[in-house]
Formats: sequence, structure tokens, C-alpha cells
Amino acid sequence: MLQNFDKQPKKCGRSKSETNSNVESQNPKKYDLEDRTFEFARRVRVFVGQLPRGLANQEDTRQLINASGSVGANYIEANEALSKKDFLMRIKISRKEAKESSYWLRLINTGNSAAVDNERQVLTQEARELTNIFGAILRKSQ
Repeated sequence: MLQNFDKQPKKCGRSKSETNSNVESQNPKKYDLEDRTFEFARRVRVFVGQLPRGLANQEDTRQLINASGSVGANYIEANEALSKKDFLMRIKISRKEAKESSYWLRLINTGNSAAVDNERQVLTQEARELTNIFGAILRKSQ
């Protein structure tokens, strides 16, 4: 008996693209962490533009802008790491900068604007989620 090896095996279940589209439709959050950290830093910059001016806010927003941008920059560096030790250090820095972003967000004066305060809450939640994600990456990588 000759067997026909040219036939493709039958596929069971859904294709990868069908599975991914279902997951994405159920959860609208992006899974690409580079894009997510970039969007976080971009939204922080828009948020800062809506804040009342003053000496304290000027200094605090400068710190927030630096920390929020550093989250993604260090994650990109982690993806290009030359060693596991370097990778872990960059992920730790990303986690630290996400925590620091949350701190500065809490400290900033929103000028009693409900819309601006709401955006601060959204950004604070995102900073916490990023902190948790980087913490999970660290635990799984060690």
C-alpha cells in the first residue's frame, strides 16, 4: 500500500487569525506592549497640556513626562538586551518608571476640572496595569 504524504493534515478548531480576532474583539486593549507604552506616554503629554500652570505643576509635570516616556523606552531596550541580566534590569526600570508615573499623576493639581481629573484616573490605572505587567514579566523571567 502506498500512502499519500502530499495531503495536508486536517485542521481542528479555529485558525490562529480567527482566535486572535475573537480575543481582540472581546478585549479592546492592545497586546503589543511597545504600542501600549507609547500610547501611555502620548496620552500623558496631552493630559499635561490641559493642566493649570503653576510652579508646582510645572516641576511635577516635567517629572511625569520623563517617567512616562521612560517606561516604553526601557521596554524597547529590554527587547534589544544583550543578556538576560540586562533584560531583567531594563524590565525593572520600566516597572519603576511606571510606578513613578503613578506617583506624579497622584500629586499633580488638576484645577478642579472633572474631565481632567477623570483622565488622570484613567492614566493612573494604566500606570498601575503597566506596573503589574512588568512585575509579571519579571516573575516569569527569573
